[in-house]
Parts: sequence; structure tokens; C-alpha cells
Amino acid sequence: MASNPTPTGKPAGTIRRSAQVIVATTAMLTFISFWRAAAVVLNDLASSAYYAGGEAEQFIGKTAPWFILAIMVFSYAVRAVYVESCSMFVRGGVYRVVKEALGGTMAKISVSALMFDYVLTGPISGVSAGQYLAGVLNELLPYAHINHQLDANSTAAFFAILVTLYFWWQNIKGIPESSDKALRIMQLTTVMVVLLIGWCGYTLWVRGAHLPPYPTPQNMRLGKSAMGWLYGNHFAQTCTMLIVFVGLGHSVLAMSGEETLAQVYREIEYPKLPNLKKTGLVIFIYSLVFTSLVSFFAVMIIPDSVRSQFSENLIGGLAMHLVGKYPMLLAFHVFVVVVGTLILSGAVNTAIVGSNGVLNRVSEDGVLTDWFRHPHRRFGTSHRIINMVVAGQIITILASRGDVTFLANLYAFGVIWSFALKGVSVLVLRYTHPQDRDYRVPLNFTVAGKEIPLGLGMITLVLVGIAIVNLFTKPEATIAGISFTIVLFLVFEVSEYIVHRRQVGAGHVELDQFNLAQEGDLTPESVGARAGNVLVPVSTYYALYHLEAVLKRVRPTQDVVVLHVRMLRRAASGEYDLTPDQLFSTIEQLLFTKVLSMAEKEGKPVRLAVASANDLGDGILRAAVNLQSAAIVVGSSAKQSINEQAREIGLTWEHMPEPRPHVALEIFTPAGSEQIFYLGPHAPRLTPKEIDLLHKIWLRLSEKLGHEELHHHDIVHFALDELERELEMGQEQDVVDRLRKHLSYIKDHRLEGG
Repeated sequence: MASNPTPTGKPAGTIRRSAQVIVATTAMLTFISFWRAAAVVLNDLASSAYYAGGEAEQFIGKTAPWFILAIMVFSYAVRAVYVESCSMFVRGGVYRVVKEALGGTMAKISVSALMFDYVLTGPISGVSAGQYLAGVLNELLPYAHINHQLDANSTAAFFAILVTLYFWWQNIKGIPESSDKALRIMQLTTVMVVLLIGWCGYTLWVRGAHLPPYPTPQNMRLGKSAMGWLYGNHFAQTCTMLIVFVGLGHSVLAMSGEETLAQVYREIEYPKLPNLKKTGLVIFIYSLVFTSLVSFFAVMIIPDSVRSQFSENLIGGLAMHLVGKYPMLLAFHVFVVVVGTLILSGAVNTAIVGSNGVLNRVSEDGVLTDWFRHPHRRFGTSHRIINMVVAGQIITILASRGDVTFLANLYAFGVIWSFALKGVSVLVLRYTHPQDRDYRVPLNFTVAGKEIPLGLGMITLVLVGIAIVNLFTKPEATIAGISFTIVLFLVFEVSEYIVHRRQVGAGHVELDQFNLAQEGDLTPESVGARAGNVLVPVSTYYALYHLEAVLKRVRPTQDVVVLHVRMLRRAASGEYDLTPDQLFSTIEQLLFTKVLSMAEKEGKPVRLAVASANDLGDGILRAAVNLQSAAIVVGSSAKQSINEQAREIGLTWEHMPEPRPHVALEIFTPAGSEQIFYLGPHAPRLTPKEIDLLHKIWLRLSEKLGHEELHHHDIVHFALDELERELEMGQEQDVVDRLRKHLSYIKDHRLEGG
């Protein structure tokens, strides 16, 4: 285990004075526009459009589109609860808010239910994508003269496992979620949505339109699968209000993904609250149009006799029953599947990222031991958490055998209970902390000096009502969800007990003790380093070779600042304001113990600092700017080549606000080799061959110009002007092609040893 090692290089019995660690309490965040924030949320929320309508119809019949519409309208009210939560003194998702409102025990129960949600999000999205893929492949196989039809469920399960394993490896490597990728996926999805709506509208205009039957008790034939344990109960079968709640309970899948809004809140650019409201409005309009219309169009266009065949592949079935020639429909079906695979596969990744994030947050709160956050030897990620989450997802996929309906039934448990607990907690905080918020859910009245939060109370009541009804109408989900919640809650309880016992006996742990000093920002004064220092970011005690190289060569007149950046994962906590003891746990204590041992061995002093950021490269560069560092020294990436690593950091540097001082970036490999790059404008390092070529051209042109004064820098300036002129005259592609050939020639020449 990582919590009790004996640091190398530290003699037994040595007593070392507690070193000071500067903990920056202000997170170094990279901010995104409300459009990008909406894209991140919609990558999760819009994926439910691919399966929610079909699954709801299996339980409540052809009236399902009306309930999907009701849920999507209601989602705007639920979103208002999340907006109020984000505007409070305690910002965050379900875990953070429930803990503040209802205490640690309820918070652990809520996060247990939420983890059930996350463990199912990946499988249901992956299996749904597999169902779409199987459907289109079965359409295409006859064209390849293959007289065989794939089993939809087996193909879906196989594909879901492949996608889950792919994103498992991406998360083990630590590839971050990107708002750029999310935006591109939603742009492509929007093209598909516009085409789908337009084509469906044209189809209805040609064939005629008939709305689905209205959601009255007479039109709803709720069987045993829809009523669960309530089936056969006369009151349950005849009570209109209860029937409505049953319908909403089977449609609540369409609202999954709301928690993501709290996750991206802190990344939204200024002004935050207005932009958060814009984000919520964009999400509402998009999901209302997409998810609701898909359900309505499916019932209105796909014949009743075959629609049940497409319940797990609803948009695919819709694409094949539009007006048009078969090849056009098949081509559109393929396009729908490509887009669906992208967005549904993205939801698989979101589930792993969210699970990892929330369990890390629970660990930071002292509920889980540091064993869970033990860093990967090569990549520094919390691989044990990721492994457990992915193992649970794969077991779930195998248990479902590719059946989306089975997964959807289970999935509804975690979704609705996370919403219900969130609503109850925000309602409680209205009374315990009535003033500490910038936004309130509308419909508030004051009676005898007491606020009556009618709007928030009604939303919470509906959520709790749906959650309770689901307990009785979804037996499999209730049994599985409660069992999972109890087991995970007990794991939390036992782990928290172990953590507290270790804290009581922490005096014997063979780690250096550190004095944590809180500062708002990292500055040369707060850290105690002079301007022109060397900044050395460190992430794991397995990879400190770059620090060793710096300590061996650094001059006594130049300070060394060792920085650990705690990554703020996009997690179900949605909260980035970590306390110093959360930023500096046993893992960071071990890391800095090894750092001090290396510094003592070389006889060089180091300054220690910890900061949090949601983008590693951006966080390091912001720290370098704040500390007025002359150089940043990092280890080579296990995921990229050195040139790719330098290019990515360089692009991040270019996106930072002015002024951007010039900084040298030094990248070391474990073998000890080093490459130096310069961030920002700088004089290029010319090779001897390039200098000879420049001089040769200067001599030749000097003879032609006669007595006119010509310098080497004039040649360079003239060449750059000519290159810029070609680019501005529309010859950019020609320049790029010539440059590509030049780079290829240089690369080949190097490989030949020239």
C-alpha cells in the first residue's frame, strides 16, 4: 500500500523539521462558454433520446410520447433546482448538497444510489449503441451477399463491452474530457436532428398525421410489467393520479443527465449565473425538441405491426420508415447510427469519468481510504477506482445479455432517487441557510415572515412521488438498486472507520510531517521563491526523474519550486472548493516526502506547493506566470511523443491571456535525455547547416546588390515577408504542400543518418 512506505534516502531515526507546503485555495480553472457547457451536458442528456421513447412505450403503450413530453417540460423545473444549488454557498451535485443538508449518512446513501446510476449509465448507453449498430448491419449484410442476420442482443453486448474497455484504457491513461469534442459531436448531432425532423415532417405531410392517443386512463392498458407489485390492486389500477405517476416513472429515463449541469458549473465563464441559466435554456429547448419529437414521430410514422421490433432501436426504425427510396433511407440510417454511436459512446465515457470523480471526492472527504486513490505507476491515475467501476459495468452488460429494457428498468432507480434527494436537500437548505444564494426556484411566498417555497416544494414532491411509485412498479430495479446501495453504503462505513482509526494512530506513520500554509494564489512571496525560478510539476512518486535532473544541475542562485496539481475531475460532486487537508492527503504526503529525500541527497533547497485545476497544462502554465518562473521542467508523457506534448502545452500557452512572459519548457525522458522548447515568440535555434545556407544566400545576393548594405537578418526578414505574401494571396494550400514535403524530406534525411 502507498500509505506506509519507508522513504528512500532517509536515514532511520532522522528527525526533520516540518517542511512548509503552500496550498493555493483558489482553483486555477479553465473556463468555457455556455455553448460548450451545454454541449457537455447534452452529450449525456441527449443520448437518452435514442432509447427513452421506445422503452417507455413497452410499458405504457402508445400514450408514451405524451409522458416523454411531460418529463421533458418537467426537466426544466428540475434544472431550476440545480441552478439554485449551484448558486448557493454550498455548490455541487447530489453528494455535496445532501451532505450539507442532511448529514454524512444520507450523503453516503445518496452517493451509493448515484453510483448505481453511473454503473448502469455506461452499459445502457453502450448496449443501445450496439442495438443501433446491429440494426444497420442487418440492413447492409444482404448487399454484401451475406445471408446471415446478427443476433441484436449478443451484438449489442459485445459492442458495449468493447466500447467500455476502450474508454477504460483512455481513463487509465488519463485522457481528459474535452468540451471541444463535445461541441463537435453536438454539431454533428444537430445536423442529424434537423434532417430527421424535416424528413419526418415531410413524411407526415405526404401520408397524413394522427397524434398518439391522449394519456387518459381509458387509453392506458397497464399490464404486470408496467405495474409491478401494484398489478391487480384495484385502487392502483383506477386512481388517475397514481396512473399518471406510473407513466412518468416509466418515462423518467428521458431526463437522465441533469446531474452533469452541476458538474460543469464551475467551468462556465463570467458572468457565471446568467451563463448557467443560458446553458439550462439551451439544454431544455434542444432536449425537448429532440427527445419529445422522436417519440411522437415514431408512433405516428412506424406502423403498429412492426414498431415493437424497434423499441431498442427507435430512431433507426424511424429512419427506415420515412418517405423516400430505400437506398436513401439506408444511407440516412447509417448516418443516424454513426451519430448515435458517437453520442452514446460518449455517455459511456462520461459514466466512467463521473464514477471516478465522485469516488475520488468521497475519498478526499475521508470516507474511502487512500488505497482507492493509489496512483497508477505509469500514468498517475486512480486506476483502482476505474478498474472497479468498469468491472461492475462489464458484469452488468453480461447480466443484461444486451437487453436495453432490462437495463432501462434498473437505470430508472438511480436516476429518480438522485433527483429526489437533491430536491429534498435544496428544500432543507432553504430553511437552514435562507439567504446564501443568488437564485431561487420561482413561486415563493412570504406568510407571517416565513418563506413558503411553493415552486421548490412542488418539484420535490413530484420527484419523491415518482421515486416512491417506482419502488413498487419496478421490482427488479428496486431489489437490485436497494441491494447495491446497501452494499456500497456498508463499504463506505467500513472504509471510513478504517480511515478514522488510522488518523488516531497517525503518529507512527513513517512519512514526513508538513506544515500546510493556505494562500489564495501562488506568488513568489507566498512560496518564498525569487522571480526567475524553476518550476517542476510532479504528479506521482513513481516519476521524479525530471526533478532529480534539475536538482543535480540547478545553480544555488536559482530557486526550485516543486508543484503538485490536484486535478479537479468533472464529478458528481460538482464541487471544486477543496479544503487544504483534501488537497494534501496521504498520497501527496508520500509524494513530497520523496521530493524532500531527493533534495536532501543533493543538498539543494526546494519550495513546495499544491494547487487545484481542471486542466493540467493550463494549471501548470498559470502557476508559472504567477510565480514568474523562467523555466518549466516536466517529465515526458506516457501518452504522447515529446513533440506532441510540447505542441499541446504551446497551444495552451497561446490561449492564455496577455501578458504571457517567455518561458523555457524542458522535457526530460526517464533515460535522461532532454529537449528544450520556448513558449511564446522567441528566436529560433538555427543548426550549423541552416546558418551556412543563410550565409551562402547572403553572399550571392550581396554580389548582385553591389554596394547596397545587406545583413543576414535582412535575408530572413525578406523571406518571411515573401512567405506571408503568398499566404495572403490565396496560395496557402500550395505553401502547406511544399512545407509538408520539406518536413518529410528532413525526417527521411534524419532517418538515413544524414
